[in-house]
Amino acid sequence: MNLIPEPKNITMKNEADFLLRYNNWIIIDTACDLQVTEHAMLLKREISHLLGFDYKITKGEKESGAIYLSIRKELHREEYHLHIKEDGIDLYGGSNAGILYAIQTLRQLLETKGAILPCLMIEDEPDIQNRGFYHDVTRGRIPTLDSLKALADKLAYYKLNQLQLYIEHSFMFRDFSEVWRDDTPLTPQDILEFDRYCRKLHIDLIPSIASFGHLYKVLRTKSYSHLCELENSDQELFSFYERMAHHTLDISREESFQFVTKMIDEYMPLFSSDYFNLCADETFDLGKGRSKALAEQIGTDTMYINFVKRICEYITGKGKKPMFWGDIICGMPETVKELPKEAICLNWGYAPDHSDRETRLLQEAGAIQYVCPGVSGWNQLVNRFKDAYDNISRMCTYAFRYNAVGILNTDWGDFGHINHPEFSTTGLIYGAAFSWNKNIPAFESINSQISELEYGDVSGKFLSVVAELATMNAVSWFEIICFKELQEKSLNRKPYAPVLEEISGEIAHTINEQLDENIIEFYHIMSEAKQEKRYLYKAYILAAEGMKLWNEIGALVAGNDEKDEKKAERAAIRLEYWYQEYKQLWRSVSRESELYRISEVVFWYCDYLRTIKK
Repeated sequence: MNLIPEPKNITMKNEADFLLRYNNWIIIDTACDLQVTEHAMLLKREISHLLGFDYKITKGEKESGAIYLSIRKELHREEYHLHIKEDGIDLYGGSNAGILYAIQTLRQLLETKGAILPCLMIEDEPDIQNRGFYHDVTRGRIPTLDSLKALADKLAYYKLNQLQLYIEHSFMFRDFSEVWRDDTPLTPQDILEFDRYCRKLHIDLIPSIASFGHLYKVLRTKSYSHLCELENSDQELFSFYERMAHHTLDISREESFQFVTKMIDEYMPLFSSDYFNLCADETFDLGKGRSKALAEQIGTDTMYINFVKRICEYITGKGKKPMFWGDIICGMPETVKELPKEAICLNWGYAPDHSDRETRLLQEAGAIQYVCPGVSGWNQLVNRFKDAYDNISRMCTYAFRYNAVGILNTDWGDFGHINHPEFSTTGLIYGAAFSWNKNIPAFESINSQISELEYGDVSGKFLSVVAELATMNAVSWFEIICFKELQEKSLNRKPYAPVLEEISGEIAHTINEQLDENIIEFYHIMSEAKQEKRYLYKAYILAAEGMKLWNEIGALVAGNDEKDEKKAERAAIRLEYWYQEYKQLWRSVSRESELYRISEVVFWYCDYLRTIKK
């Protein structure tokens, strides 16, 4: 039975079926509140969408043949029971959230079974309380409000209950117009509306802003460059690579703390959450520039923990529980005892074979922690699904082993967020499934389930094709960016990985032949998929065509292919046509945001290709 997350207990009832007739009722127990009516409306819309039946909603006693919703106080808050009998369907929850989760399971049954449902009893609840998704809305893409709501709908469908949006400069802070003036930022009204929308779905929208590191754009402005750890960094050309490295506040200045608290004071009141994520990760430049004297006096470890402690105490003083990224403190885990007892360490690690070392050390030090895996989509057009599966399943296992209080699955947008957000759906579902039920299915098994449930592929093959596609990246987006920035001298040092050294025309041609086969298979699967899901396939086909182009272009510009000016010019033209389609796809879910930076990269390559001579 295709249900994600997999329920704890399913008892089938004598191979009997319940017939969902066209003219029945959804009945809400009289003790339920208005929020349950909202959930009943969701179920009504789904029945109408999938079956064309117009069910009526009322309140009252249970009746034969009807769908009945009720609270049972003996159940845990997120626990639910779904009982499908020959004479009706009963949905019970320990709270309104439990009723919603029962409805989501019933929606999945309707998706795959239609109007004839097997009689069964499902008794289910999550293995871990806090199950979240972390979405980068800063370093490339800023979603439209509609696409954010669609994301919340998807989280609720797979029973996730927390969401964070990563903000550096992409919020319209009142006095920071210099920071967001060339962007399309989220507004206070956007946040207020989205917070209300999430709350209706039992999703805690937790505020998250960079407050120590990762302030590259902020610290390059005329008004705030003096707060940057490194002097004259605002004079350098913009660089995607450098944005990931040089972005740390000079915390030897009291003004830096005032700057952070001003952001917190404006941002925090927009959220109903009891939590606040101050981030504070990857402070690479700490003590290397303007604060060097302080570093020589007390050391960078003490500098770091003192500043994080001060921000945490400011947040707890506002009645909120602070969260922070754990990459720095993992190197000195005992210092977690210096932070407020409410502080939550977000322990991230994204490698497929990531060790349990940090999780174990943090537990031994007494830290309250979430484990934070990733969907493996950064720096390439299509997410690396096998890497994501290995990483997420491994990190969720550590969460159970070391008593983490939550799992926060991350989706980052390094180097402009080139991948379409839809491509992170599979990784999102992995995180939802593995945090709800610690019995983790095999890679092929869950991919087949997702292919059918999310993409309408009755063959169950879709994600196996995509997973194979993700391995055909002969040239990564990282290399594309770094080659350009090295040529322009906006990157004045050697990148941490080779750039276009391992690509040749022969390699590109061989891989692109495989990509062509992959694309043809997409078309075959799409032709047999459910009609209402087919619109999802174009983005994957477009990404595969883009991978072919960049593989070919990488070999051409690296000089590892025969120099052919006509071939290069044809590649430029094909790239320009491809990019038109890409822009349409971007704008379907994202604001303009940093699309202009992607345009600069694409057009630079088009021009560069036209300079290639035999």
